Amino acid sequence: MNPVTSSILQRLVGRDGFVSGGELCRELHITRSAVWKHVAQLREAGYAIEAVTGRGYRLAGLTGVPVAEEVLPLLETTRIGRSFSFLGTTDSTNLQARAIARDGAAEGSVVVADSQTGGRGRMRRAWSSPPGVNLYCSIVLRPPVPTVRVPEIPLVAAAAIHEAIGSECPALQIFVKWPNDILCGGRKLCGILCEMESEPDFTHFVVVGFGLNVNLDPVPEELQGIATSLRIEAGAAFSRARLLAAVLNRFERIYDEWLGNSDLGFLLPRLERHAWLQGKAVRIEQFDRIIAGTVSGLSPQGHLLLLGEDGGLTAVSSGEAHLQSINDQSRPA
Repeated sequence: MNPVTSSILQRLVGRDGFVSGGELCRELHITRSAVWKHVAQLREAGYAIEAVTGRGYRLAGLTGVPVAEEVLPLLETTRIGRSFSFLGTTDSTNLQARAIARDGAAEGSVVVADSQTGGRGRMRRAWSSPPGVNLYCSIVLRPPVPTVRVPEIPLVAAAAIHEAIGSECPALQIFVKWPNDILCGGRKLCGILCEMESEPDFTHFVVVGFGLNVNLDPVPEELQGIATSLRIEAGAAFSRARLLAAVLNRFERIYDEWLGNSDLGFLLPRLERHAWLQGKAVRIEQFDRIIAGTVSGLSPQGHLLLLGEDGGLTAVSSGEAHLQSINDQSRPA
């Protein structure tokens, strides 16, 4: 979207009623004919715009695409999302966010894409990123905390995304699966990937990336039984712009609260109440070993607490969690 078209859209979004063509001409220093051409481009992009002689133009419907013009009016944040970049297609929003972070991008800068050609999840797994249906977003953070606290951030993000989905889709039962997934019915709705660049005693930046399946329907064959989407679960389509704004609004609030605390203690009640693994027998696969036990909760540092057969408690800081219980074998971990 070129700057003039974007400016017209912003003015229409910010007005409940009509915006006169003359007003747009004066503000943007263009002719009425040019205004009409930009309005036509917006209509081609899916925006419902009424035109009434003598009154001007009125926006009758948004597209739900997570562009700045639709997301920013919904933000309640002071810095998260205030620097906003939307890309039609990119390799990975995390890679783009890391690049702008190295160039000095401010904390809260956001990169969003309509599709990704190289989307990634944890363990470098590919993340399916088709256009027009999902949210792919990365946030640049510069947390002024000891580097040892940075691994807590995925659960901060998970809490924000969980709360945002709950606000937009209150009928759905959704869960947080340690350490970085959001599930519905045992299938993945959202994955979170946090990456940082740091020195032993200083964090240069952290990139929080997430992919949220919104209007994906059907799920690709290779992900059947593993992934799902809000549309599939709720039976309705959702505005990606509205969902993204809901996530960013909640993320800033929870992130700021986390900065004001010494650990995740303030979040533990919510995280444990909606924990997919709580009370379940699991095995945690790490690079060099497997740890088995029953999940009894989370530590204030975000470690998974496992109760072993000997009654001992083990705090696990990372790994891939898989359900062990026979009753749960049909539900993907």
